This record gives sequence, structure tokens and C-alpha cells, in this order.
Amino acid sequence: MRTLAIVVFGLLTAACGFQLRGQATLPFETMYVAIPDASLIGTELKRNIVAGTRTRLVNDPAQAQATLSVSSEERTKSILSFDTRGRVREFQLRYRLGFRVHDARGREYLPQSEIRLTRDISFNDAQVLSKESEELLLYRDMQSDMVQQILRRLAAAPSVPIAFEPGSKDAASR
Repeated sequence: MRTLAIVVFGLLTAACGFQLRGQATLPFETMYVAIPDASLIGTELKRNIVAGTRTRLVNDPAQAQATLSVSSEERTKSILSFDTRGRVREFQLRYRLGFRVHDARGREYLPQSEIRLTRDISFNDAQVLSKESEELLLYRDMQSDMVQQILRRLAAAPSVPIAFEPGSKDAASR
């Protein structure tokens, strides 16, 4: 009976299309990651590209098939709700990253894009230190989610850069 249950579970899992994430396939052989030194996401992104793809990171943008440029990174915190005495009960954490992927001649694989993540966190005056730690953990979790979303977008990028002609409809709309 147990063997039958294992076989049925295996067949159901295979039939639903489930598979482990494995290694991502990026359409670039070499890549340069241009991230400001103050950015917290740079190290994790580079580590994931090296460990989770076949793409090789280079130190010179002229040697790279594609360059990932981060244009903006912003972490904000805003009040979400108050209690009946006017004290803060919840905050909303926001993490926003703007980036684009282009080649050495400026042609784009991915045009300027932005990823926005939000998380809600409750607040209690009696637990200030633990809530600060929770906030840091949520930002770290958001950063990991951000890296995974960037990798998925890179994997979906075209293998040939998109060339926009000056004066074309696409160039005017950008």
C-alpha cells in the first residue's frame, strides 16, 4: 500500500509539471554587472549569477556581451496604520530597483525596468529591538526576492539586442 502511494504521488508530481529550479539559462556568455558600491544587492546578484548560471562575469564592460546597469535602488518605510491612541501599529516596507541590460554599443536586451516589492510589518512599542531585527530580516528577504526576479528577467531576455532606429515609433515612445 505504501509503495502504491509513493508511485501515485510521484506520478501526480510529474504530471503537474513540477521540477526543481536548477540552473538558470541566461542568453549571455559573458556579463558585466555595473552596480554602485553603496548598493547592498550587488554581491548577492553576482554570487547568484556565478553559482546559478553558465554566464561568466567579467571585470571590463568592453569584454562583456551584456551589461546590467542599476540606475536606482531605494528602500523606504511608511506608516500603514495607527491604533486608537494615535500610535503606529503597522509599517509598510518598500524596496525599489531600477535597471537595464544593454551591450557595449548601447543596444538593449532589456529596456529600463523597475521592480517594486512591499512587505507589511506590525509594530509594538514594547518590542522595539525585536521589531528592528524583524525589519532587517524582511529587507534581506526582499533583497533575495529581488535577485531572483532579476535572474528570471535575465533568463527571459532576447539573445539578440533590440536596435531602435532614431526617429522610429519605438524610439519616440521611449
